[in-house]
Amino acid sequence: MADYLPLLMFLVVCLVLLLGYPVAFSLAGTALAFAWLGDIGGYFDGAFLEALPNRLYGIMTNETLIAVPLFVFMGVTLERSRVAENLLDTMASLFGPVRGGLGISVTLVGMLMAASTGIIGATVVTMGLLSLPTMLRRNYDPGVATGTICASGTLGQIIPPSIILVLLGDVLSAAYQQAQLDMGSFAPDTVSVGDLFVGALIPGLMLVVFYILYLILVARFKPDAVPAIPKEEREAGDVPLWLRVVKVLLPPLMLIVAVLGSILGGLATPTEAASVGAVGALLLAASQRQLNLQTLGSIVRSTTLVTCMVFLIFIGASVFSLVFRGFGGDEMVSDLLTDLPGGVFGAVLVVMLVMFLLGFILDFIEITFVVVPIVGPILLAMGLDPVWLGVMIALNLQTSFLTPPFGFALFYLRGVAPAGVTTLDIYRGVMPFIVIQLLMLGLLAWQPELATWLPDLVYSGS
Repeated sequence: MADYLPLLMFLVVCLVLLLGYPVAFSLAGTALAFAWLGDIGGYFDGAFLEALPNRLYGIMTNETLIAVPLFVFMGVTLERSRVAENLLDTMASLFGPVRGGLGISVTLVGMLMAASTGIIGATVVTMGLLSLPTMLRRNYDPGVATGTICASGTLGQIIPPSIILVLLGDVLSAAYQQAQLDMGSFAPDTVSVGDLFVGALIPGLMLVVFYILYLILVARFKPDAVPAIPKEEREAGDVPLWLRVVKVLLPPLMLIVAVLGSILGGLATPTEAASVGAVGALLLAASQRQLNLQTLGSIVRSTTLVTCMVFLIFIGASVFSLVFRGFGGDEMVSDLLTDLPGGVFGAVLVVMLVMFLLGFILDFIEITFVVVPIVGPILLAMGLDPVWLGVMIALNLQTSFLTPPFGFALFYLRGVAPAGVTTLDIYRGVMPFIVIQLLMLGLLAWQPELATWLPDLVYSGS
């Protein structure tokens, strides 16, 4: 019976979460309950929990995690400054003459918002509120419209500066060092958040290109599903289009270049770049005349709520992982993965499948803090590249969040979609984008250099 306690504890956590209890308390509460029962039955050594204060102190003093509230602040500020609304109007006018142009505009704006905010829920909801009524009014097929919004909204999962990449970078760094220590290397290499940011750039931009190619194919073979914007609507306003494009597109692009460029150029760490992004977002909001004391107070409150949620889940996950290891769960998982047929390929396939399914009931934060510390050292000890593994996990979770019937992005959009848009429309619309995601995952598995080449180039100085 004791051998199955780690698995039973994991299943109980999933059940408690499905009942609607808060994630952090579910993780910590379930773990402590099992630790108490295990201690009574003689299956658990309470000394494992003595490491908890050191873990919490490590969280408190981790400079990398300072990037989380800074990037959240940056994203919330941009969300309140009407950047997405202005971008969408301008891009629609720019691409309006071609069929599918509005869909392409939504994809590009979603990419820019992803690179500016990195917050999936905010991007999907914002794009749904701004673009879905417009697309439906212009006779876009509801499936194509909702699928495009969901897919472009989840780009914040993979396009830096993504919050999941910040969290993954920190967790994978610890997992990579543990894997090397387990292999007898006492001068371990490191992997940073900056490595993941750079590694995710090419796969993320490729996804955007594939999305646009799909919309072009829809325009070619189903032109009535993605009509062009009438000429009189595109030419509305006294300001020339080229000037509108420069005025609206330049500020967020400059912000993105400032954040990512400082990392790529070696001028700043991701944490320092996050502070640049936070200040830049404030300046951008001020230039849009959307910044006042009331708005700033709302931004700070939202940032505090999200940050508290992230760190409380981190603490709950730390308790869970300690108890899980106390029951021998890490050894059980290691034996399971190493004994699978297919070697490394079989192990990666099973882990990705489990994470994909967990993405139906857990958010990326829980999966990052709970699952990755357990399976990460085992997979990395098999010789996998940590940057490639991190990008694969981010892409896999992005696909999970798009997949019916439980994908988080679908719930976000369903909550703001007009009554005339059915849930079936949303499910039908995201299916082609799920295929694109799976193709991208397969391509990255086949050619790991898509994720590893650019970091090697940037950080080797070659």
